[in-house]
Amino acid sequence: MIDLKFLRENPDIVRASQNNRGEDPELVDQLIAADESRRASIQAADALRSEQKAFGKTIGQADPADRPALLEGSNELKAKVKQAEESQKAAEEEVARLQFLISNVVEGAPAGGEDDFVVLENVGEPTTFDFEPKDHLELGTSLNLIDMERGTKVGGSRFYYLTGDGAFLQLGMMMLAAQKARDAGFQLMIPPVLVRPDIMAGTGFLGEHSDEIYYLERDDLYLVGTSEVALAGYHKDEIIDLSQGPVRYTGWSSCFRR
Repeated sequence: MIDLKFLRENPDIVRASQNNRGEDPELVDQLIAADESRRASIQAADALRSEQKAFGKTIGQADPADRPALLEGSNELKAKVKQAEESQKAAEEEVARLQFLISNVVEGAPAGGEDDFVVLENVGEPTTFDFEPKDHLELGTSLNLIDMERGTKVGGSRFYYLTGDGAFLQLGMMMLAAQKARDAGFQLMIPPVLVRPDIMAGTGFLGEHSDEIYYLERDDLYLVGTSEVALAGYHKDEIIDLSQGPVRYTGWSSCFRR
């Protein structure tokens, strides 16, 4: 989530980041305006609450004959405070809504499409075949590693079974990735695949990407679209001591995304 102080001080950086991502830069100005309204509504509500508190002391010190009129004024002030608090709540909700729509600032990523990319390094050389190579689906089907037909029958389009050595191949590749991550200083985690709404919202998936995820209404839980969601929630409401360096986690889980 975009830090509001950073946004106020560096709006051009956030606009440029939105442009680089191919996302709407006008959201930056909308959020700045909403934040100004939020701060104004907070000040207005605070001022009315302060006035209400002082007015209460006046009533307590007033002569009994004067109190009915003062109480009428107190009720009017109470209604104003309630209205101001409702306005403050609405302003805060609008700020939160817009915050979730703006992606984190990208650093070091080139803007544009493939034509704008810069090649930093080439590793190895492309293999030259003296025959027409098959794609992974042709190879997998011919070697009984993957069964698309039955996967489609059971789950619909894009679903498949990995069978026999195909299943072992995936497990082997995942183990290789896990070992490399561990060797690089990452702690392997197998996180939950269901998370609460605040965890999903905190990782930004209820903003621009809300249509990509699955929600279980009866349980008020979301299926994760990436292990990152549950990993990000691992230290929720905690203060992490980074004096010895960052904490590094890598996640291994099923992921669900439209």
